Amino acid sequence: METCLLPANAEGVRRAAELLRAGEVVGIPTETVYGLAANAWDEEAVRRIFVAKGRPQDNPLIVHIADREMLYEVAARVPEQALALADAFWPGPLTIILPRGPKVADAVCAGLDTVGIRMPSHPAAQAVIRASGLPLAAPSANRSGAPSPTDAKTVWEDMQGRLPLILDGGECQVGVESTVVSLAGDVPMVLRPGYVTPEQMSQVLGCPVQVAGAVTRQLQAGETVRSPGMKYKHYAPKAEVTIVRGDRDTFARYVAAHPAEGLFCLCFAGDEAVLDVPCVHYGTEQDPAAQAHDLFSALRRLDELGAKTVYARCPEMEGVGLAVYNRLLRAAAFRVVEP
Repeated sequence: METCLLPANAEGVRRAAELLRAGEVVGIPTETVYGLAANAWDEEAVRRIFVAKGRPQDNPLIVHIADREMLYEVAARVPEQALALADAFWPGPLTIILPRGPKVADAVCAGLDTVGIRMPSHPAAQAVIRASGLPLAAPSANRSGAPSPTDAKTVWEDMQGRLPLILDGGECQVGVESTVVSLAGDVPMVLRPGYVTPEQMSQVLGCPVQVAGAVTRQLQAGETVRSPGMKYKHYAPKAEVTIVRGDRDTFARYVAAHPAEGLFCLCFAGDEAVLDVPCVHYGTEQDPAAQAHDLFSALRRLDELGAKTVYARCPEMEGVGLAVYNRLLRAAAFRVVEP
């Protein structure tokens, strides 16, 4: 298949909408990461996403919408809590899990009776949804397991020949996938952390928002994958990544005591002053939003540099930092040391 890379202008949006209505898969920008979009009503179209990514069929997808009318089409029931969160955070990087509507393709939900829904804020994503007239199922636009792409060039590198069109809408603003909160149970539950934090949602809802245990640990045997991003290993470069907890000096001592072939450090800007190995930065220590923005491009940079072993300095595990830690944890296949 020949893949076309077009700017996300009026002509690009028109062509994307045409392909989506014809049952094809299209790479589109969002404010979080780039996505592989297909008609959420069309079973065969959605299955083409899984083929393009090499994605396991038990991993559900998120449906992207452009207005409230689509919300009521995609969800079977929309509780007041969902409307409150939508008022506060949509359009934006928040996915709300609700009971699925009857029109949603089975492949979107991976056998579940729920569906994740969000309204992206990127103008190109909004334009494509509106032009197609369709809710769009869309996971990140990378080969399954690899770091998610935050620019069109990276999507091209991963997906050339696997889909007909990629729209270039520039660099993604957020850099990690949306927060996923489930409203399908007795209490609101974060299944995947992101830029919208549990604390922010709790203020809106006036009640505690819990964080699922699988955010910071492996899924247990037989535990259902209820959200994207819950699998064992995900977002991973080719190198073996180990997360090292502790301050800068503790990290430096660990690195010095554990030499390895092809060793690089994934660390914060300024950490290289106390390290004697090549470094790739992902933001600054005091800025979790910058860490989130830079993380996936930094992981891909490590592959470009030929890293074989990576020691990653651990971020703070609260607020947006929890999202960064969650992605790093899966990139490291849960290898964590605390010297």
